[in-house]
Amino acid sequence: MSILAKYAAMKGALDGLHDVGANPFDVKFDTVLSPTEGVLDGRRTILLGTNNYLGLTFDPSCIEKSIEAVRAQGTGTTGSRIANGSYDGHKRLEQALADFYGRQHCMVFTTGYQANLGILSALVGRGDHLIIDADSHASIYDGSRLAQAEVIRFRHNDPKDLHKRLKRLADQPGDKLIVVEGIYSMLGDTAPLKEIAAVKRETGAYLLVDEAHSMGVLGPTGRGLAELAGVEADVDFIVGTFSKSLGSVGGFCVSDHPDFDLLRVVSRPYMFTASLPPSIIASTLQAVHRMREEPELRTRLTANARRLYDGLTALGFATGPEANPIVAVAMPDRETAIGFWNALLVGGLYLNLALPPATPNNTPLLRSSVSAAHTSEQIDKAVDLFEKVGREFGVLPAPARRARA
Repeated sequence: MSILAKYAAMKGALDGLHDVGANPFDVKFDTVLSPTEGVLDGRRTILLGTNNYLGLTFDPSCIEKSIEAVRAQGTGTTGSRIANGSYDGHKRLEQALADFYGRQHCMVFTTGYQANLGILSALVGRGDHLIIDADSHASIYDGSRLAQAEVIRFRHNDPKDLHKRLKRLADQPGDKLIVVEGIYSMLGDTAPLKEIAAVKRETGAYLLVDEAHSMGVLGPTGRGLAELAGVEADVDFIVGTFSKSLGSVGGFCVSDHPDFDLLRVVSRPYMFTASLPPSIIASTLQAVHRMREEPELRTRLTANARRLYDGLTALGFATGPEANPIVAVAMPDRETAIGFWNALLVGGLYLNLALPPATPNNTPLLRSSVSAAHTSEQIDKAVDLFEKVGREFGVLPAPARRARA
């Protein structure tokens, strides 16, 4: 009996994917040419599933900063900041992010996933209450397990349900921390943050917003949903990532809490993970400058997102509730979703296949993420290919034939 026998059902599902075509969890590009194009099995392929929102992965200034840093300071830090100390770049990046958000404090983590693990597990513990949206990201769920606080889920984007659950906790000891996301990663919908902030104020809870998919995307200066909704003063902690709009890897948390730096010595994921290498810190710091100095990146991103969302919606596809850079198309069943995804890939379009149980309402999804670097022609080609494949698979009705004269 294999120690991995417990995953027999998962193995069967993966084997089934191979039988249909490509394995969406094992895509290997021959090369990546730009933020929006790669080569896959010898075919030039539009990249529409990379979360590369501002298209900064190939930005010349970010690349040069990274090269300069690796030449000057080497390839890695070989340990955590607690053990091996901080480099000057770590501190400068934390200051840049704190300045961007208008906050006093910032911690940088090695991944965005680790940021949620590190912050949630340090903020709450036994005897506390973590109240999270039911559609929260896996990193939030995993952070809540590490925290060992009581976890209470409220219905997705339902402030009334949140209020009801917090009222039930009114007489119970312990801190209450609400956790929501700016843009949810599957459907691309935003949280009703004004209403959630009102619940937070009334009940005396703390509020953390994960702006991973909304940093650089929403708000007058790109600070995310809290800025757009005008409730930044109500948000106690903001968590985010570098692997979306900033084109690198890493995560962060900003806050005005006066004792924030205590988190550096109580957050085990922060204390016991090697810190980001100088090259990543340098490129990320430059990307923050680009994001602040060039709001037109955000303008192009919004226009591209609207073009894709409107194009797919007009064809009759079941899309998400909002035109954000995450554009999801619901599929009728798992088999159709897998076949549809493979047909798009063969046609030169790469995006994400999201299958239950990792999706809201257990609905199979074809998930796109738009970039500011996409051209109108690339967006239109994607819409045209969706239409072609949609009619072939019966997801869209066949076009009416013209009557003969």
